[in-house]
Amino acid sequence: MSTRGVEGAYQGALRAFKTPMLDLLHQTYAPFVVTVLAVLFTAERPTVPVTDAHAEIDDAIAQLRAAGYDDAERLPLPVGAARDLCRQWVNAGWLIRQVLDDDVEVYRLSAHGVGALEVAGRVGGARTRVSESRVRTLLSAVAQLAQDADPDVAARITRLHEEIGQRQRELTRLERGGELAAVDREQLLEAAEHVLHLARELPADFAMVAESIKQMQRDVVTELRRDARPTGEVLREYLARGEQIMDATPEGRAFAGALRLVGDPEQIDDLSAQLRTVLRHEFAGQLPAARLRELGTIARVIERGVAEVLTAQRQASHVITTQVRNHDPMRDRQVDELLREVMTGLHRWVPSARRGAAVEPLRRLPAADLGHLRQSVSDLSPPRPPAPLHESDGSGAPDGDTRAWGGPHYAALAAHLDAHSGPVDIAAAFGAAPAELRRPVDLLGLLELAHRSELAETGEVVVVEAVRPDGSTRRFAFDGVVATTGSADE
Repeated sequence: MSTRGVEGAYQGALRAFKTPMLDLLHQTYAPFVVTVLAVLFTAERPTVPVTDAHAEIDDAIAQLRAAGYDDAERLPLPVGAARDLCRQWVNAGWLIRQVLDDDVEVYRLSAHGVGALEVAGRVGGARTRVSESRVRTLLSAVAQLAQDADPDVAARITRLHEEIGQRQRELTRLERGGELAAVDREQLLEAAEHVLHLARELPADFAMVAESIKQMQRDVVTELRRDARPTGEVLREYLARGEQIMDATPEGRAFAGALRLVGDPEQIDDLSAQLRTVLRHEFAGQLPAARLRELGTIARVIERGVAEVLTAQRQASHVITTQVRNHDPMRDRQVDELLREVMTGLHRWVPSARRGAAVEPLRRLPAADLGHLRQSVSDLSPPRPPAPLHESDGSGAPDGDTRAWGGPHYAALAAHLDAHSGPVDIAAAFGAAPAELRRPVDLLGLLELAHRSELAETGEVVVVEAVRPDGSTRRFAFDGVVATTGSADE
């Protein structure tokens, strides 16, 4: 064994044990943390409101203590409120605290938390065994890899003919009354466990992709705020990293495959139907209830994981777009300087402050220091005085042309209506009026005055011709009405 090989392997192990996932599994309270997180977050509930999580964790601690699981030597339980525990778990990287679109603050498992629960569940659950199902999966994967890597067309044709021949012989046997070969129940149980083993790895991969996208978002925003490189260069790097995540990492490739699966509705429907077939089989009765629930929710787990990654992509694009649109280097520097001053003040105040010490609030904002305002030598007065107003003769009568383009002549219209006795047809009265009372606005005024009296509709559509002050005419059609004169007001 070479020294370099041992040193390289040891450095790799050190890096692995520094990850939040293995750090969680080696904590003193690891059994409690794993238990609480596994009970709190399920396939049906990937996110939990913050207040609900705190209440449920406090209740879990109380139940375990009441059951006698608070032996400081053998089974210690953490000390402190659930709020403090969750804050520690968020800082350790096991939980993520976020705000949803409806302003509800929730917890969700990080990729490291999902991985730790998957490892603990695999070790504490059914033992992984070498079996026909696992070997068949391996052989199928190797055969597919060799087929994809072999450029020989003749060899591909030969393999396809062999597969078609085998399936045709099986079809012929069944059509002639042949029976299906019975599969041993133990093999079915083992195959179901293998399917669950494969499905358990997906949530961690999805969470890892989502967190990689969020980390890219933070890096891009940081680069934009530094204003050290052109914005276009930063965005091109972001797009390149986005493509690399989907192609160059195992979790990215898993997400791309799942996206192709969910993108085909028929494929996801077939998966759900096949899972229902498995659950209806009699061998499924020997599986624990937890395993049955896992089998039934595989399709939903895939859909939820894809939705989580797509949501992370949309949020990252929104945040980066907003930053690019509103990017102001000067303002960002001012905000950064202000935050640094606040943090510096806190660092000076906290060591000397005592618990419960009063903090003097900021009563008013400091006045802005404007310095010396710019002075202008230009004359703000207009270059010449405005034209004098025309002298009025005191009559108050407006110009005739202007008045002609004004509103209805209510007084003249009322007198015109009162000149008729008995019921008056409004269309006929308008047509008999002088030209100065047959403007379009006078028609509206006449209808308004008639509306104040008793009206009766004739049921016929009438057409009248109005004359504008410039001599042009317009025709209007409306339902004929008859008004009783003598009650119209000006």
